Amino acid sequence: MPPAKKRPRAYDHLRTRTAVLAQFAHVRDAVAVLTPDQLARPTRLGDWTVRELVAHIAMGLSSVSRSVDLPEPPGPKPRVALLEWPAAPAAHAARIAEDVENLAAARPDLTTLFEEAEAGFADAVPASGTGERLLATRIGSMRLTDYLVTRTVELIVHTDDLNEALGLEIPYDRQALAACTRLLADALADRAPGGSVEVRVPPFAVVQCIGGPKHTRGTPPNVVETGPLTWIRLATGRTEWARALEDAEVSASGERADLAALLPLMG
Repeated sequence: MPPAKKRPRAYDHLRTRTAVLAQFAHVRDAVAVLTPDQLARPTRLGDWTVRELVAHIAMGLSSVSRSVDLPEPPGPKPRVALLEWPAAPAAHAARIAEDVENLAAARPDLTTLFEEAEAGFADAVPASGTGERLLATRIGSMRLTDYLVTRTVELIVHTDDLNEALGLEIPYDRQALAACTRLLADALADRAPGGSVEVRVPPFAVVQCIGGPKHTRGTPPNVVETGPLTWIRLATGRTEWARALEDAEVSASGERADLAALLPLMG
């Protein structure tokens, strides 16, 4: 019998909304003072320059208000559960890239673009109510609360991309970083259910994964531990498992504590 999957983690709708706005504000403030030279610099995202990366960040937030403006999809349940989301966007990568490049070319005034994205989000997701309504997203219908969690992943990951490209230190909102870390850790446990390996990402997440002898008491025989940003880079393919081990950014003990075959979680 395959290992049972655990009940999905619950996220507070309004706390996640606050985290999304806080992280977006950090990026907005940094973007406002970028020079043309900085905007033209390359990033680790293929052919994208910083300008295109920044346009993608704005587009990611605007997707919430665009989805809220659409009619609610039929049916009581979403087509895409939160833990299915990390693997889903890869199938739409070409279309996303085309949309980003068109937006970057059409909207050179990035300050106004960010102001519009922020205002649209704040209007579409009021600071009250619940996040139970369904949204029509590019990958299929999702609960609003779940989709907001995915926005923390987009914002944290691409803040890290900006920092890497420009040598900046744009801050990471703690709640946004926590939500991003937890979703990607839970996605690993969902992809490889089991209890033989414990993955620790202090202070935000601890999950058990991979089938085999289940740990119940004492120190687990197979343990992986790393920090939030390293975990996020591993989960999104920004860092390779072997490189992280070599650089001592990850500790892995036990014969089963090798996650190389399971990473990255996002394409």
